[in-house]
Amino acid sequence: MEGATDCTGPSAVVFDPTLTDYDFGPHHPMAPVRVDLTMQLAHELGVTTGGRLRVVPAPVATTDQIATVHDAALIEAVQRAGHTGAAELQVGLGSDDNPVFLGMHEAAAHVVGASLEAFRLGWTGEALHAANVTGGLHHAMRDRASGFCVYNDLAVGIRWLLDQGAERVAYVDVDVHHGDGVEALFWDDPRVLTISLHETGQFLFPGTGFSGDVGGEGAEGSAVNVALPPGTSDAGWLRAFHAVVPELVRAFDPDVLVTQHGCDSHADDPLAHLMLSVDGQRAAYLALHELAHEVAGGRWVATGGGGYALVEVVPRAWTHLLGAVAGTPVDPETPTPEGWREYVRERVRAEAPRLMTDGRTPAYRDWREGYDPGTWLDREVQATRTAVFPLHGLDPSGY
Repeated sequence: MEGATDCTGPSAVVFDPTLTDYDFGPHHPMAPVRVDLTMQLAHELGVTTGGRLRVVPAPVATTDQIATVHDAALIEAVQRAGHTGAAELQVGLGSDDNPVFLGMHEAAAHVVGASLEAFRLGWTGEALHAANVTGGLHHAMRDRASGFCVYNDLAVGIRWLLDQGAERVAYVDVDVHHGDGVEALFWDDPRVLTISLHETGQFLFPGTGFSGDVGGEGAEGSAVNVALPPGTSDAGWLRAFHAVVPELVRAFDPDVLVTQHGCDSHADDPLAHLMLSVDGQRAAYLALHELAHEVAGGRWVATGGGGYALVEVVPRAWTHLLGAVAGTPVDPETPTPEGWREYVRERVRAEAPRLMTDGRTPAYRDWREGYDPGTWLDREVQATRTAVFPLHGLDPSGY
């Protein structure tokens, strides 16, 4: 089966319905219904019921676990805000991006706990691949919430891997927004390679993540950024991905591959300006699955992230992700089940897509065929290769 190479162990998704308590309110773009619709679609398509992908309950992270990457002042402020409902603007709570809601600490700690469980399953071998689609809160900083992210579940998980003895962890972030929080938290740590492909910060939050940002002193080359032009579609995005990610991850030789799968790079997403299809996103999931087997013995932890086309995109994209995690990819031509479409009508009063595809064939031109300095995309890719590849002993020309 496509994308199922060497999937020789069990896989898991960490989920329980109360994870949707991470809810900034009815007018916020990151509506938790997107997770509900995803898990319902995955269930009805048999992704989570066919025996290859086990659904595992999500524990709640302890304060001590969260404190491995976050300052006590942030945690205390989140706890206060979650009880009083009052803003704590000094740590980013009460802004339009991060409005306060009651039970905020408990809900955010639950997302962290779910990701930690996925990391634990993967590290111990209980699951070859493990996912948490409610995770991927990659903007949260050590001392403040940011960009819809209260706590940084990814950073807590990566720190846990290092504490367990992992020598090298590679993190690949394909969200449309720069993975600034994870990068910042490991900026000076050469044991963690962070790679982010995102719409350029010239036009999009958080305004960071350029080719010259390569890591702190003693960790040069540990941060990698590909800043993509607005309007980049499947062909350009996949060209950039394959020109940067596989070579660097192979050279780094990680013990575990961690990936963040915000699907807000889709053409229908209301908050950004890339033009990918579900088919292009699916191609990236399969490529990362293959890469995990090539470089990390199959050890792969995958999370969700952004994605604000709640019906049109997120459920299909993340169901494709879960299919890849299970080692049984969903055929793009598969119809969405009528039962799911009816569930969408009842739940959100909307019409759902009828197929798991956008009807695109995700093809791209290989970087080894040469690059065109007259195009914005190719200039950005080459700038990243020039800045980072020599730091890993790689030739930035590569053609």
